[in-house]
Amino acid sequence: MEIVKIRRAMPLVILAGSLMATSVCVVQGSKAKGPGPSQLPTPAGGYNIHVTAPHVVGGKLMGPFHHYCRVLSPEPIIECLCYRSTDPGARLEQVEYIISKSITRTGAVSLADWNKNWHDHKQEIATGRVQVLDLSPDKAKEVADLVATTDGIIFHLWSESDKVPSGRVMVAQSVGHVNLTQAELEKGAQEAAAAKPSSK
Repeated sequence: MEIVKIRRAMPLVILAGSLMATSVCVVQGSKAKGPGPSQLPTPAGGYNIHVTAPHVVGGKLMGPFHHYCRVLSPEPIIECLCYRSTDPGARLEQVEYIISKSITRTGAVSLADWNKNWHDHKQEIATGRVQVLDLSPDKAKEVADLVATTDGIIFHLWSESDKVPSGRVMVAQSVGHVNLTQAELEKGAQEAAAAKPSSK
């Protein structure tokens, strides 16, 4: 009976071994021949704009956080993944959405919600705390000028002192955040529309 069990199991072992060997060959072959299926673009790609800035979390100054950002659409809408360090094993602590004032300030966000949760990147950049990294000074200025036409909202997901995420999401804030009046909110939308970069 034991021999029968072994004989029945053998084809499965051989099949599994063949699949593993085939997988290794395909992976090695794809490295030699160019991009394979695992290297096709995904939503996780393209976070290659590197910026640092401190944030206020629960009333406490933290960071600076390393933001790895990508542009989702030309208004602009930008999405950033925020880490405590550049270490490859660093965990994702925050997500920041950077959205044109021509969107946030034309009815999408109320004044009360804006003052509570959002911040003005023009004001934040003027503090000198935001640094655009890994680009020439001219390109870094282009990025800063574009981001100055936007507002941001930061979702803090996992505090450094917690072993695991608590499930409590906090809205972090920029350092030096300033509340706006309704007139200032509307003026920001007009300035952003006027500063919209020309397509080059």
